[in-house]
Amino acid sequence: MDHMKSGAALLILLLVIVAAAVEIYRETHQFRVTRYDVTSKKLSGIARKLHILFLSDLHNCVYGKENDALIKSIKNEKPDLILIGGDMLVGKEGASCEPAREFVEKLPGICPVIYANGNHEQRVKESAKIYGNMYADYKCSLEKSGVHFLENESIRVELGDRNLLICGLELPSSSYRKFSKEPVSSGDITDCLGFPASENDCTILLAHNPAYMDAYLEWGADLVLSGHLHGGLVRVPGIGGIVTPQGFLFPKYSGEMTREGDQNVIVSRGLGTHTLNIRLFNIPELISIRLGE
Repeated sequence: MDHMKSGAALLILLLVIVAAAVEIYRETHQFRVTRYDVTSKKLSGIARKLHILFLSDLHNCVYGKENDALIKSIKNEKPDLILIGGDMLVGKEGASCEPAREFVEKLPGICPVIYANGNHEQRVKESAKIYGNMYADYKCSLEKSGVHFLENESIRVELGDRNLLICGLELPSSSYRKFSKEPVSSGDITDCLGFPASENDCTILLAHNPAYMDAYLEWGADLVLSGHLHGGLVRVPGIGGIVTPQGFLFPKYSGEMTREGDQNVIVSRGLGTHTLNIRLFNIPELISIRLGE
């Protein structure tokens, strides 16, 4: 009888493992569009809602031939503006940036595109001894196609009857170290960007790493867009993501929209993976935002 019970338990365990493996494969080979409605008092009286797409953490992933499935979904959304939150390429020795470049250079043909770096772009940029001119060539090629890069810079964008202030934050690379968290304050954000959030224009902060969200919110952003965590790899209903790339468990923000008073936070689960090609209950996503009052 004991042998029968242990055999049944082993069979159940094997079935669970197989089911999980099948689900992981499914989730790492497709994406979905996640839609959010975001409101801001600074957009009071706006003539129409603004439609913004947020892309993050593609990591050279390709959906369909030459990413035509992803391009089709982006076109179907009819965006006013595309914001990129970084890590479109893979900053790893021997990896190519071509899949990311070939995809991103198609986007300005749809609408204006603004790109803020993630830790992978930053790594390639700061490690010329390893990567050579890879980042400079990548950025130059995309700028020629019409992409606007923000590296601790900001730009006002006129959409409809309003201006949006888009800010691209690039914290020191030490802020991504494993098993540690740098002390980052709102003053550090001001030091990087040169000024606090606008009191008049709706301010959108592209800040790749959500680990420092308290500082971003204190700085005054109306909407913070982050990525980096890949949804926490595995998500548990009612809890959220399990682990961050820096090795911390159960991050507060990992792949959802959260309203903090009059401010909004959206953390993308990302569009791809690298190194650990795992996703469970955590489908890659393209973020579609309707922004209004």
